[in-house]
Amino acid sequence: MKKMLFLAIAAGLTFATGALAQSPNFDDPKEFARQKELLTATPKGPEGKPWEQYLVDGMKDTAQYKKDGPYTICFSNAGVNNPWRVVGYTNMQQEVKEHPEIKELIHVDAEGSDDKQIADIDDLLAGGKCDVLIVSPNTTAALTPAVEKACAKLPVIVFDRGVNTSCPVTFIHPVGGYGFGIQGADFIASKVAKGGNVLMLRILPGVDVLENRYAAGKRVLTEAGFNIIGAEFTDGDNAKTKSIVEDYLQRGKIDAVWMDAGATAVAAIEAFQDGGYDVPVFVGEDQQDYLQKWKEMKLTAIAPSYPTYQWRTPIIAALHVMKGEQVPSPEWILPQPAITQDTLDSYINKDMPPLHYALCGCDKMPNYPAAWNKK
Repeated sequence: MKKMLFLAIAAGLTFATGALAQSPNFDDPKEFARQKELLTATPKGPEGKPWEQYLVDGMKDTAQYKKDGPYTICFSNAGVNNPWRVVGYTNMQQEVKEHPEIKELIHVDAEGSDDKQIADIDDLLAGGKCDVLIVSPNTTAALTPAVEKACAKLPVIVFDRGVNTSCPVTFIHPVGGYGFGIQGADFIASKVAKGGNVLMLRILPGVDVLENRYAAGKRVLTEAGFNIIGAEFTDGDNAKTKSIVEDYLQRGKIDAVWMDAGATAVAAIEAFQDGGYDVPVFVGEDQQDYLQKWKEMKLTAIAPSYPTYQWRTPIIAALHVMKGEQVPSPEWILPQPAITQDTLDSYINKDMPPLHYALCGCDKMPNYPAAWNKK
């Protein structure tokens, strides 16, 4: 179970959709339809700044929290134990530096432990220094009571992973898992003839957003008339991923590969190369190694995302709250773009680490790329 939890976190995945929680049914037609619609919704907010944009109307007045600065923002983090979260937390730190009205960001790392995160929140509340609390919960059910306790004392902003309570001022997150699955499967349907063979590669079973991605991808591909030749779990392991692809290549033609997360995308591509096969239509994610491989090999590919720019938004939201300004609520749903052939070049930076997430919204920040490229 610990390995499964780490791999899920390492892919930047959530375990619930939060305050407006998804159904336990991972293939929820209503949520599928909602997210499909959100993918094409026109964002509201500043042009070119998706981390400040929102897709759903509904604003909350925060005049009750207004106070003079400078402000101390406290952040209870599920962890900084993988590349996605490292990129995200770097985004947050750099966003703080953009705002002189922030006196201090107090960050506590739960290291993937519910018990530690609950204790961390208790300590932050007891310390009395926090003007506003940001929480990225480790797991939904366990952290819900801790968040409710915090809401009774100060404004709380939840992001990335949700909680089963409506008490936070807002819950910040991108469109969601169905959206990711739809983007990749729709791309395959637009590039491969009906009846083609699709191999679906998954990381782990039982994680909400992964199950949503798979359910959406499978629904789109099945309804479009494709032959899903397999849906295999890779455990996020490069060697296992290669072995699975090699095995399916021995069985017959693969016209497309769909992935629910892209950490092992390059390994899957290399399996085709090593066997002397053309790389088929491919669905990966926004890591640099995959994007660079895509360009180098001139692949027909797409990169859906769970954008790390969302880590900038809680700081911006916290300042709106401290100044008594309105914020999108109960959900602040951010755009969830995919990288396409038309936009690929703008996201490639060969100086960045292989698992740097390109949709960081950080490339114009003052300390880019140095702050994100620490050895």
